[in-house]
Amino acid sequence: MKDFIIVGAGQAGLSMGYYLKELGLDFLIVDANSEVGAPWLKRWDSLRLFTPTEFNHLPGMEFPCEKGYYPNKYEVADYLKSYVAKFDIPIEFNQKITSVKKTNDDYIIKSDHKIFKTKNLIIATGPFHTPYTPKCHTKISKEIIQIHSEHYKNPDQLQEGDTLVVGAGDSGVQILDDISKTGCNTFFSGNTNIASIPQEFLGKTLWWWFSKIGFLTVNKYTWIGKKLSNGVQPVIGTDVKTLFAKKNVTCVGRTLDANGDDIVFEEGTINSIKNIIWATGFKPNFNWIEGIELDDTGYPVNYRGVSNTKGLYYIGLPWLYTRGSATLGGVKKDAQHLRNYILKTELNPSLKPALS
Repeated sequence: MKDFIIVGAGQAGLSMGYYLKELGLDFLIVDANSEVGAPWLKRWDSLRLFTPTEFNHLPGMEFPCEKGYYPNKYEVADYLKSYVAKFDIPIEFNQKITSVKKTNDDYIIKSDHKIFKTKNLIIATGPFHTPYTPKCHTKISKEIIQIHSEHYKNPDQLQEGDTLVVGAGDSGVQILDDISKTGCNTFFSGNTNIASIPQEFLGKTLWWWFSKIGFLTVNKYTWIGKKLSNGVQPVIGTDVKTLFAKKNVTCVGRTLDANGDDIVFEEGTINSIKNIIWATGFKPNFNWIEGIELDDTGYPVNYRGVSNTKGLYYIGLPWLYTRGSATLGGVKKDAQHLRNYILKTELNPSLKPALS
């Protein structure tokens, strides 16, 4: 029986691991992957963070790059591995959790081949669960390669011919830029009126400006926080106007339907496409946790990570409290809040003076 089990060994789970270790608790992190940093390494090869080094520190250990540098996915994975090694954080890999059930006094957690038992449970599985692809993808010819952005690595995965990228978020725009650089005829499906913000302005990084104006600390319960969390997010670091103006990039509006080789867009029907990248996001999936309450977006009901079920916590969700809650550097404040809450409510009173 553990004091705590954390599900997920990403930046959120590791941050909580740091604080639980500091509190001297008996805990374990379980993770579906085979190594630390695996979700980062699975993403596309040219991926770089939108945040510079100084905004990427987890609690207790700074990111080991110079100030103003934008780390790539390999550097992020290496940082997380070093973090685990430095603080000797206990992790069991290859444990995909399939169900969670609360009994009277504890939680029973099952994977495909093991059962865990704990007094308290922290869900740190992040915001990216089930890849979403529009229903019309099933009507598309099997001769056309279809890849969700979760599995896109680089243009070498694609066959020769026209390529379609669907999705106007950061991932879609970055992948569109990546593929268009090969010179192939590239179509873009999505909102072309999206705003883009440069990573640097007047000699300072965008995140420096965000920190100065308080954007990073605005919480979702304020008026401005509600507007920001429910609004369309701008693309960061990619000049979308320049990208959409490339000779080999054609914007076709929203994807409406498909029939074999014919793919129907707001701007007409195209039958020359050989590859499709669906950068259409993810849907949350918490169905494996028995008896929890979900909000209208499919995420668990909680306040700053504390659920309405005793001993159940969440960390790393988008806008858990602020814009940075699901980011590498922003998760630290949420983890520290949960640490303080656990210290106040869960620990033996005799331990509190020494740890607070």
